[in-house]
Amino acid sequence: MRRDNRAPKPDAPVYEGAERLQKVLAAAGVGSRRACEDLIFRRRVTVNGRVAQLGDRADPTRDVIYVDGERLQADVRLVYVAMNKPRGVVTTMADEKGRTELADFIGARLEQRVYHVGRLDADSEGLLLLTNDGTLAHKLMHPSYEVLKTYLAEVAGPIPRNLAKRLTTGVELEDGPVKVDSFKLVGTLGKTAQVELSLHEGRKHIVRRLMAEMGHPVSRLVRTSIGPIKLGDLRTGRLRRLTNAEVAALFKTVGD
Repeated sequence: MRRDNRAPKPDAPVYEGAERLQKVLAAAGVGSRRACEDLIFRRRVTVNGRVAQLGDRADPTRDVIYVDGERLQADVRLVYVAMNKPRGVVTTMADEKGRTELADFIGARLEQRVYHVGRLDADSEGLLLLTNDGTLAHKLMHPSYEVLKTYLAEVAGPIPRNLAKRLTTGVELEDGPVKVDSFKLVGTLGKTAQVELSLHEGRKHIVRRLMAEMGHPVSRLVRTSIGPIKLGDLRTGRLRRLTNAEVAALFKTVGD
C-alpha cells in the first residue's frame, strides 16, 4: 500500500469538551443527526471559519459555528426569549419598592437566570428581549450597533402632514438631536391618533420626549420590534423562546 507522506493540512483546535459536530448541530435544533451529517457533507457548515468535514468535532461553548452562512448558537446553556411586557411592570428582576417586576412573570418558566436587553419604562409595553448571553446583549444595547426599534404609539391628534418630514429630518432635544428612520399615521379615533415610528435611538424615554416636543404627547406606547425580532401575536405577559433563525438574525444585526 502506498503511503501518503504529504504533510496534513492544519486542523482547527479540538477542545477537551468537543463532541461530534453532527451531535452538536442536532442538539442545537438544526435537525436530526443524519440531516446534520448531510449538511456537513455538502460543505454548508463552517467551524471557526473553516469548512467542516465529516468526523470533525466541536465545542459548542467555544467554537463559532455557521450553517448556510448564518451564525448558530450551539451552546444549549444560553437562552434567548421574547416577552410581551405588560403596562405597569417595571423592567427589573428585583424591585426594591415592591412593584410588579419581570421576575413575577418569569418565575419558574426558565431554569436559567436571564437579564433584560435594554429597558421599557413602567408605563410602556411590548417587546422585551431576555437572555443570559451577555456578549450579545451588550452589543444589542450599545449605541454603536444602531439596532432599529419600532413602536406603535397613541398620541394626541390631529397629525399634521409635515410631521413625518420634521421627524425624519431631525429634532433638537435638551440632550441632543434625534431623528426617526420612518414615521407613518396608522389611524385616528376622535382626538387620538395611532402612529408607528422606527428609530435607532436608545436614550431614556426618547419616543415620549420626542413626540411631546412635537406637541403630540403619548398616551400609550408599545414596542413592536427590536432589530429582526417582532412582537407578533405574543400575548401580554407571555414569553416565547426565539427560534434558531431569529437568534442567527440577531447575530447578523450586530455583525457576528
